[in-house]
Amino acid sequence: MIIIPEYLSIHEPDDNLLDIINSKSFDDRVLYKKQSDFHNIKVIENEIGRFLHYKDTYQAGFINTKSYKGNLPYINYFTIPYLINPDIQNILLIGLGTGKIINDWEKLFSNLKSIDVVDIEENILNIATKFFGFKKENHTNFFLQDGLVYLRENKKKYDLIVVDVASDEGIDDRFLSDEYFNSIKKSLSSNGLFVSNLCASPDFENKKNTFFQSIKNLYLSNFKKVAIYKGDESDRVYYKTFFDIDIRVIDITNVIIIASKSDFVIHKKYAQAELANYKKIGLDIKPYLKDYYGF
Repeated sequence: MIIIPEYLSIHEPDDNLLDIINSKSFDDRVLYKKQSDFHNIKVIENEIGRFLHYKDTYQAGFINTKSYKGNLPYINYFTIPYLINPDIQNILLIGLGTGKIINDWEKLFSNLKSIDVVDIEENILNIATKFFGFKKENHTNFFLQDGLVYLRENKKKYDLIVVDVASDEGIDDRFLSDEYFNSIKKSLSSNGLFVSNLCASPDFENKKNTFFQSIKNLYLSNFKKVAIYKGDESDRVYYKTFFDIDIRVIDITNVIIIASKSDFVIHKKYAQAELANYKKIGLDIKPYLKDYYGF
């Protein structure tokens, strides 16, 4: 079953703000177009930046405006593990996107040994390289495979596993199954970190927000420690950049979950040495850290 983000909202948007979004048009230029076995792929460029589309959905991209330059902003939360364990050596990424997060990790983590990337889309590595400047280093390995199959068969231990997958319509509920979580835990090192990108209404305390409550309880039942980040900063950047609106309009936000089989300390009280290293990737991480919701 596919979990469709729009169906998870519990509040109706402001009609005036919704009209602004619906009336907004961009000067899109199609740089690449292909129908693969899994996706209707486009790479488009406009006045905001360059983006990878599956069907009509932004899957990844690079924003290039005066106010913000970088990944689609929710991806910036994937760098927070550096503030938990700067000595991460082996990383598994399921869902390549543009590949920029990999090149960011390479600048942050000084002791990297391997980054294994799994994606089911056969064209994605070429797209990331040709259109988004991804540079594949010798320690990066690409596996063309279903992420769940890879996890099921995997024998390697990872210090960091990041899962960022979606179809054209939404999130496959296989990525919330017992088999999935067991495979993740099997693949984590003793103090390894697991980062997952999900979505829900940002009204976390509302009893009607049953999907958020269910995923929170699911993660708490599978891991010793769970940290949740609400996508307030990423939504602020997104709406301001694309629509010049200062507030979230649609009642859906990214829910970034960091989990582990062992205890960990959240960003080490903003350790200055590690925070300074974010200059290497041109990112101010502090606003994203403020989105920490709790356990």
